[in-house]
Amino acid sequence: MPEQPYTADEMMTIAAARMVRNGATLFVGIGLPSAAANLARLTHAPDTVLIYESGTIGTKPNVLPLSIGDGELAETADAVVAVPEMFAYWLQGGRIDLGFLGAAQIDRFANINTTVIGDYHKPSTRLPGAGGAPEIAASCKEVLITLRQNRRAFVEKLDFVTSAGHLDGGDARAKLRLPGKGPVAVITDLGIMTPDPVTKELTLTSVHPGITAEAVTVATGWALKMAPALETTAPPTQRELSVLRDLQARTAKAHAGQA
Repeated sequence: MPEQPYTADEMMTIAAARMVRNGATLFVGIGLPSAAANLARLTHAPDTVLIYESGTIGTKPNVLPLSIGDGELAETADAVVAVPEMFAYWLQGGRIDLGFLGAAQIDRFANINTTVIGDYHKPSTRLPGAGGAPEIAASCKEVLITLRQNRRAFVEKLDFVTSAGHLDGGDARAKLRLPGKGPVAVITDLGIMTPDPVTKELTLTSVHPGITAEAVTVATGWALKMAPALETTAPPTQRELSVLRDLQARTAKAHAGQA
């Protein structure tokens, strides 16, 4: 297989960015979601309104933030509101089109864990925690999730359910009266999964260039369902790669010695 002129992380970030609609109000998580959201803003979705849970609305960072408290977010925002207002009025009020989350673990129904690995009381790893993710997962009209795919992350059973995806499938979200649709896609470094319309179980719908369905199956901790007609993700364009690499280079320079 010939070497690709881009990395797996670049393919993942670009594939995730493409799912952001221009003009959408987007609640962004730190890390991979932030990179994808800002790439979308700098390419095909300039009118997207980026919101971070620190209360920044319409932020346009020149570099990727280290955290939700990064001054870059407030300095480039259209407005900064109190955190209670952000959650009670904007998020829980149904005013956010799209939530963009990362995760440490995910299961077949796109429930995610960002709390602990191992037993809750004696974990092998303590993760950053919930933050605003449970509210984002519950209240945004739609949710995107992006993370690297391997059997440690894509597990049969989560060590802890931090944020609800489609719970145990079917109409489980509706029964709990969660206002948002929940996850509509999971984008990884290997491919793209979307929930089955009825069961809500994640189904592989697209593999990235050079990736086989078998490779995705091997990296998944359950018997992954496949779409009847599996697609191949379009490779990154030169513009997408150039903008992403420029953003990452600016970020590395700005944060040198601060991380």
